[in-house]
Amino acid sequence: MKKLKIYLDTSIINFLFADDTPDFKRNTEDFFDNYLKKGIYDCLVSDVVFDEINRTEEDEKRLKLLQVIKDYNIPYDSFNKEAERLAHIYIKDGVIPVKKFDDARHIGLATTNSFDILLSWNFKHLANVNKRIKIKIINEREGYFYPLDLVTPIQLIYDEND
Repeated sequence: MKKLKIYLDTSIINFLFADDTPDFKRNTEDFFDNYLKKGIYDCLVSDVVFDEINRTEEDEKRLKLLQVIKDYNIPYDSFNKEAERLAHIYIKDGVIPVKKFDDARHIGLATTNSFDILLSWNFKHLANVNKRIKIKIINEREGYFYPLDLVTPIQLIYDEND
């Protein structure tokens, strides 16, 4: 059976350090230690993740976030023109707000590279059923029929343990 191909957005890495949300932090640590580290999934990040991390104002936190990618040896995909085109469509169609263009870029990259899952803790713009439906409609209209799912680590881990 093929491994799921999972795109990690920046929130996944951030929540390893989210002391103010201990349950989410614990679930994120569980995902990293018991799934990503063991190679259960093929996980990748993108230039968009690096762009977001590099905009982190606090130097120490920025270095910690970058170190996670290095320590877990997470490969990355480069952003592409087709992903950019899709990102603009998600914005134009009102699925993602203009100010959240990086979220649209995450979706575009995950779509154009046929990821199975976009993993995120961003409930507002990514990991929710309403966005998933609207993105599916746009993707199919644009010729992308590979099913991209937008979920949180909790959903992924609980599904895996059934």
